[in-house]
Amino acid sequence: MLKFLFMMIFTIPLCFMKNMFWMVQMVLFLLMFLFLNLSVNILIYSNLSYMMGCDMISYGMIMLSMWICSLMIMASEKLYKYNYYVNFFLLNMIFLLIMLYLTFSSLNLFMFYLFFEGSLIPTLMLIIGWGYQPERIQAGLYLLFYTLLVSLPLLMGIFYIFNEVNCVLIYFMKFFSFDLYLLYFSLILAFLVKMPMYFVHLWLPKAHVEAPVSGSMILAGIMLKLGGYGLLRVMILIEGIAMKMNFFWVIISLVGGLYISLKCLCQVDMKSLIAYSSVAHMSLVIGGIMTMNYWGFMGAYILMIGHGLCSSGMFCLANINYERLNSRSLVLNKGMMNFMPSLSMWWFLLLSSTMAAPPSLNLMGEISLINSLMSWSWLSMVMLMMISFFSAGYSLYLFSYSQHGQYNVSLYSFYTGVSREYLLLLLHWLPLNILILKVDYFMVWF
Repeated sequence: MLKFLFMMIFTIPLCFMKNMFWMVQMVLFLLMFLFLNLSVNILIYSNLSYMMGCDMISYGMIMLSMWICSLMIMASEKLYKYNYYVNFFLLNMIFLLIMLYLTFSSLNLFMFYLFFEGSLIPTLMLIIGWGYQPERIQAGLYLLFYTLLVSLPLLMGIFYIFNEVNCVLIYFMKFFSFDLYLLYFSLILAFLVKMPMYFVHLWLPKAHVEAPVSGSMILAGIMLKLGGYGLLRVMILIEGIAMKMNFFWVIISLVGGLYISLKCLCQVDMKSLIAYSSVAHMSLVIGGIMTMNYWGFMGAYILMIGHGLCSSGMFCLANINYERLNSRSLVLNKGMMNFMPSLSMWWFLLLSSTMAAPPSLNLMGEISLINSLMSWSWLSMVMLMMISFFSAGYSLYLFSYSQHGQYNVSLYSFYTGVSREYLLLLLHWLPLNILILKVDYFMVWF
């Protein structure tokens, strides 16, 4: 695991050389394919080195991080074109990738906490440094304070565990169980805010709307998954009390997921709509993890990876439109099928994956989550039906509004798209729909 870390660290000098923008991206792709060939034991931690190692959950998440970071560079070509602090942007991105890599591969709960918080800094810099509107400062503050407020209890909780059992290695957590309400809340809240759960989700739409395309991609692709990953890891420590308390979070998530789905139907900003749909998807993931059963854990893991690719692709699409029209308003982004018919197909493919159409990973994840929530309580069926229905509803709303209708008269000059953009969308869509063939790898580790 250390070799990949060193490869990322030694990519840093490339960021400061002239005309090395695409070179950094190639190095990240190489890194990704080297990591792909790693032999991972499905059931136990393998590739151990120093304080790092990976099992199946970490492996999938690290792969996703590397992939999305490579695609972020591809999506941010405009920065390169106008030479807008490109070197600093690349440095920021490599630093972010290193933080994410260390977060997912940490075996020590305290180190995990450290890097979990560390990944906040580069994200904040992305939003404040390369965002579009003046409100980005406020969005950055929201992101920072929501996350920091609840991560202090998490730190205290980790210290308490260390004080009690003299061990914070994640692998040994399965031997301990704590039956303490305060510890339960302190361990779990930081991850629920990061997910984000309904009620503490306000930072997410703000951050997404103000972030540049690369910021949105990394937020939707990886940052939301940190919460789910953390929950999967700490749930085992607090099993006993979780059985008693988890119904609370399941209810909030399901009701919140429905509210957010309805909220999506009255958005006029494309990015805002995609951001809110992320909250709706993550509410299902929280519900699945909180049921504490096998289907729920598997479904949460699959949906997190599927949503990472899918949501990131959606933000790329919104950005492609934004670069042409300088507006993300659905009122202006109408009748796009007249101008960019081939892009219409990508809108369709990615939106169909958002509403969990086969053969996307989202479908597999949602089936598992519905299974898990239904076995937990058949009453959740009502909410799940509504969430699934409205998920298709707002996807169709976004598609029909942006692709059909009377186009804006002022759009008389236009260029349809470049191969880079189509490749970018293909690289989001392909893994999302091809990985379904290997879904047994996602389902059988445990």
